[in-house]
Amino acid sequence: MSAAKSLLIELGTEELPPKALDELAAAFLRGICDGLARRGVDAALDEARAYASPRRLAVHIPGVSTAQPEQAIERRGPALAAALDADEQPSKALLGFAQSCGVAVEQLEKLETDKGAWFVWRTVKPGQTVASLLPAIVDEALKALPIPRPMRWADHDYSFVRPAHWLVILHGAEIVEGEVLGLRSGRKSRGHRFMHPQPVHVADADGWLDAMRASNVLADPQERRRRIHDQIDQVAQTIGGTPRLDDALLDELANLTEWPVAIACTFEREFLSVPPEALVTTMVANQKFVPVFDADGKLTEHFIGIANIQSKDPGEIRKGYERVIRPRFADAKFFWDEDLKTPLAGYQEQLKNVTYQQALGTLWDKTVRVAELARIIANRVGADGAAATRAASLSKCDLLTRMVGEFPELQGVMGRYYASHDGEPAEVADALDSYYQPRFGGDAIAAGKLGQVLAVAERLDTLAGIFAVGMKPGGNKDPFALRRAALGLARTLIEGSLELDLRGSLVEALELLPDAALAAGLKTPKDGKPAVLNAGQRRAILLDELYDFILDRLRGYYADQGFDNAQFEAVLAVQPASLIDFDRRLRAVAEFGRRPEAVSLAAANKRVANILRKQAEENGATAVACVADPAHFEADEERELAKALASAQQETAEALSAGDYTAVLARLSQLQAPVDTFFDSVLVNADNPAVRANRLALLGQLKAQFGAIADIALL
Repeated sequence: MSAAKSLLIELGTEELPPKALDELAAAFLRGICDGLARRGVDAALDEARAYASPRRLAVHIPGVSTAQPEQAIERRGPALAAALDADEQPSKALLGFAQSCGVAVEQLEKLETDKGAWFVWRTVKPGQTVASLLPAIVDEALKALPIPRPMRWADHDYSFVRPAHWLVILHGAEIVEGEVLGLRSGRKSRGHRFMHPQPVHVADADGWLDAMRASNVLADPQERRRRIHDQIDQVAQTIGGTPRLDDALLDELANLTEWPVAIACTFEREFLSVPPEALVTTMVANQKFVPVFDADGKLTEHFIGIANIQSKDPGEIRKGYERVIRPRFADAKFFWDEDLKTPLAGYQEQLKNVTYQQALGTLWDKTVRVAELARIIANRVGADGAAATRAASLSKCDLLTRMVGEFPELQGVMGRYYASHDGEPAEVADALDSYYQPRFGGDAIAAGKLGQVLAVAERLDTLAGIFAVGMKPGGNKDPFALRRAALGLARTLIEGSLELDLRGSLVEALELLPDAALAAGLKTPKDGKPAVLNAGQRRAILLDELYDFILDRLRGYYADQGFDNAQFEAVLAVQPASLIDFDRRLRAVAEFGRRPEAVSLAAANKRVANILRKQAEENGATAVACVADPAHFEADEERELAKALASAQQETAEALSAGDYTAVLARLSQLQAPVDTFFDSVLVNADNPAVRANRLALLGQLKAQFGAIADIALL
């Protein structure tokens, strides 16, 4: 590496969008590093850091060479045979090549290989200085940033996410001259907009971070996060509460401030009569305030605001924060008080006036379908069918309340509060909230059985209905979040241990759909003729599509738990009726795979499958006998295998019936020795047709015993 110096690039802008700031900073860093790497510049790219604040994007790289290394250039010209004429004089091709290289023919060299000989021109090109390369690298990196709607300002032709105001590019202590977004680079940065508005002199690249800190700018996002955390903890100690600061709010606060300062605030206790979720939602989502809870986990009248200034009079900032939150809380209290005047069940009639989907009817129609599914499912899994029907009938009512109209993210939560206020049973009220779970990746399923039943019924109807009208996901498009719904359905069945026939439940969901929905999803064939499908045929097609769609969501679910795809496919091949049964089989197969006998038995099962498939093809798919006849045994090895199979079948019957697949496969693993001995000593395709058929039947028995759990051959 030639002489190396630290590199600092800082672009100053108007306030950048906080939710996009981290992504912009990371992309800017990648762009700068990629630009240096493509040009062969030696640099400590693994130590490169991205910095960002609301008014700046920056990259610092310790150790960047002052120039590219020399570049050896070799250009191949015409082949020797075409380069010289009969008199060994240069041909037009050779003269033209030399001229294009800017040299005389005599300066060219000959290159001889086992594939032929050519004239070549070799030279060494000195590397360009990094200073001459950087403006283009910065420009390329900025143009590659993920900016969906770039904006223009003044009368410039260029655009960026926000208007740009200053540019600092320093290589060591030297300014790298250049122009980007109409800005000439220099060493003058800017500090905090209010606390240090004057220009900031940056002596060198390594001194930039300290220069920013001295001008009341914490340019390191991690440092701002730590400061916010520490200040909130300090303020919380003075007011005697526990702040609730999640990572998303912390990230946003850090990206809204350059010099964060925590301010303790309060609101009137009368607002605490409103459900805390509504108050927390408006505090966090609308105002970016941190709510404070007491030791029992109850919301208090305290909250913490994060200012972007060290004020001489923090009391004024406190008054401003308290003043801005008061009307929002007053609105929430008004919505709450007004909504309580109407029982939740009183909104049911209004559901008939809200369209869910044109072909699927109104929210009332959807509620009726979900209620019927919930009743059926509850009776099958041992839940209260009447309670499930009641919960389903109320499940969409809170969508029509004033509170949910203002805060859509509170759907379900408010349903629980309103149902409790109306005197509905606790399990019904809880189900109205919990059936939305899992709401996001990593969220738990509904804790109560009734909530699980309602969650399954709701998702079955949504999946069946949207698939029926022909709006299933495609590519990256999933406007109805059906992938999330399918995974939520599968997780609820598995993690809730709900023994439910998935195909049967899908059939019932499809049967409840109106024929208009089934017709809406039909595509007109290319020849213009209408599709000839009755409702039954359409439902049969949708059943397979839905089953495969739901099962496909489980691939990632189980991959995250460490199961490999071969194990998943082995269980999928036998199409278990319920997903909890699928789960038990998969875990048993994974346990079996850790046994030393697994490899040999998997190979044997694959061999058996190939033999039986070939036999079926040769005999026109005629099935082999189900049970081998001892009268046709000729070898002791086949007698031993038949005996071992019979013994294993007898000893595993009870475990198989109980779904203890781990125990079944553990017992079947003992078949390795007789199976290996059979294949080593017995010719399956014996000349005698009866003997051959009997041996095929014996192999069919072996395949069937393993196949009762999974297709072990796929391992």
